[in-house]
Amino acid sequence: MATAGKVIKCKAAVAWEAGKPLSMEEVEVAPPQAMEVRVKILFTSLCHTDVYFWEAKGQTPVFPRIFGHEAGGIVESVGEGVTEVAPGDHVLPVFTGECKECPHCKSAESNMCDLLRINTDRGVMIGDGKSRFSIDGKPIYHFVGTSTFSEYTVMHVGCVAKINPEAPLDKVCVLSCGISTGLGASINVAKPPKGSTVAIFGLGAVGLAAAEGARIAGASRIIGIDLNANRFEEARKFGCTEFVNPKDHTKPVQEVLIEMTNGGVDRSVECTGNINAMIQAFECVHDGWGVAVLVGVPHKDAEFKTHPMKFLNERTLKGTFFGNFKPRTDLPNVVEMYMKKELEVEKFITHSVPFSEINKAFDLMAKGEGIRCIIRM
Repeated sequence: MATAGKVIKCKAAVAWEAGKPLSMEEVEVAPPQAMEVRVKILFTSLCHTDVYFWEAKGQTPVFPRIFGHEAGGIVESVGEGVTEVAPGDHVLPVFTGECKECPHCKSAESNMCDLLRINTDRGVMIGDGKSRFSIDGKPIYHFVGTSTFSEYTVMHVGCVAKINPEAPLDKVCVLSCGISTGLGASINVAKPPKGSTVAIFGLGAVGLAAAEGARIAGASRIIGIDLNANRFEEARKFGCTEFVNPKDHTKPVQEVLIEMTNGGVDRSVECTGNINAMIQAFECVHDGWGVAVLVGVPHKDAEFKTHPMKFLNERTLKGTFFGNFKPRTDLPNVVEMYMKKELEVEKFITHSVPFSEINKAFDLMAKGEGIRCIIRM
């Protein structure tokens, strides 16, 4: 392309300080360096992780910064050494990468790349320790290696998944984070047998995706657990067959579930990050074969406490990161699930706004309205 090797000026939504509305600015985006890719972002969406770090609660604040990590776009240019993608390719940026060379990437059991694992404190590229964004010569920092709230962004090639160019980017962009995380937690990690009973703790976007995964796997009972009963009717669209609101019961919710299921559920997937929900998710699974999967990220000081006999009675506790999907290897296949109508993506998308109104997406999430808001660049 004519812009290859040149600095590009474009619009970006910049967070100048914690918790303040994003500001639409003209930024300069430098060309990609070795093993980097510059991508024209066409559609992005807002994830709770963006909001959490924008609020800068409980972690190192890095500002000014360009957030965003759930998106779809087209490769504009590539840096030296990049061979797996080329200008014009349709791609999904991913907040965690796959270098394909480290022990984790070579392992069939892991997706936690040593080189490109998520790093929320790093605001620069790993190649030279510099930002590719600037305003008047001053750096604007990156976020989790993606920074998709910009019309153009630069990423390490290992954080870019090449997908079917026929896939609509305004739909499949949501597969680059939360939806795949929940889906994979069910189908890759919990692996519920056909006809099994699955409990889903938390019915936000990730929990609904976990329910969808349990539905695809053939679970016959999918029990949604949430403190917000307003989410229950929507969750039926994702396979949930019944619901429990812990506020409606005087006994611990794990005991309620054990009574409902004659001894416990076959699988549970926890998607809240609340340590009590994590313990409940583990203690509600059936002895002998029950498997609990933890997806949510707990408070840094949280402690998981349960009786060791819960393990000795043959219950299994697992954790998962990005649903155990290897980004570059597996995401193209998730997109194909959508193309083959095996996975419904549209029902996750409840709102859409133009890039100029990106702060509306933050307002919608703050009010708890909808599941995913698409931001049209």
